[in-house]
Amino acid sequence: MIRGVAPIAHWDDVKRRRRETGHIGGSWRDLGTAAGSVAIGVQRIEIDPGRWSTPAHVELAEEEIFYVLGGSGLSWQAGETYEVGPGDCLVHPIEEQTHTLRAGPDGLDVLAFGMRVPAGGTHLPRAGVIWHWPSWVDAPGGKHPFEREADAGEPELPAAPSQRPPRIVATDAVPPVERAPEGGLLRHERDLGLAAGSRLTGLRHCTVPPGRLGARQHCHAAEEELFVVLDGEGVCLLGDEERPVRAGNVVSRPAGTGVAHTFRAGSAGLAYLAYGTREPNDIVYYPGSREVFLRGVGVRFTV
Repeated sequence: MIRGVAPIAHWDDVKRRRRETGHIGGSWRDLGTAAGSVAIGVQRIEIDPGRWSTPAHVELAEEEIFYVLGGSGLSWQAGETYEVGPGDCLVHPIEEQTHTLRAGPDGLDVLAFGMRVPAGGTHLPRAGVIWHWPSWVDAPGGKHPFEREADAGEPELPAAPSQRPPRIVATDAVPPVERAPEGGLLRHERDLGLAAGSRLTGLRHCTVPPGRLGARQHCHAAEEELFVVLDGEGVCLLGDEERPVRAGNVVSRPAGTGVAHTFRAGSAGLAYLAYGTREPNDIVYYPGSREVFLRGVGVRFTV
């Protein structure tokens, strides 16, 4: 084990936690914590057929990005609904649409990526509380926010789903960009977060052909990254170590570890999601070339 390197988790090994109150019902797995993430996180939420994921809410300090792994359902946003399915990416900026998810008859399986902002909060307008985890600003009665939402009943559904807004995009609808092959590097990348309007964080869908590297081995000074392997197999390079990865693995790379990372695809290729913050003062170091990149000003030099 390299000091400063978080473990690589697998979602099959992360304990499910049930959340079931009124119309809300599903299983949650805290993948980010299992992999050692610090400033960002990712939850896998498996919503029961016909049930809802959470109270309708809007984040006051955190941007959220959702990626649909499987099933079908509706994204409920401020009284409108939009159909969602596998490969869809949904962005919820700070203080914008009140939102939640409702699963279809086959359930809905999503990854929920988000920031961990200590002074943040969540407004649940139907439940009548502002949630500052682990407690909430309470009105008389003292009920848990999920119980308050259950008392309010299911959100009203319109007669039919609306045309999807730009903040929901399908992976296949985002044109891939090929990163220039150099030193074994080749990656086809779809910037889902940018396409759906994310501002503070990003989510990219990356595919790497067999035997190739997904990026030059590098480490960040200020940006934290989380990777979720969707398909194929390969290895994650962490400093001088190589660790096998396959579908379901979650890799956390907190900022400032000084340990460079990348992925190399195996014989079946590799597909993964890359989530991270957008820090204007980030510095990236590439040990192979001894190159330093000052991202905020776009300056590169070698040391």
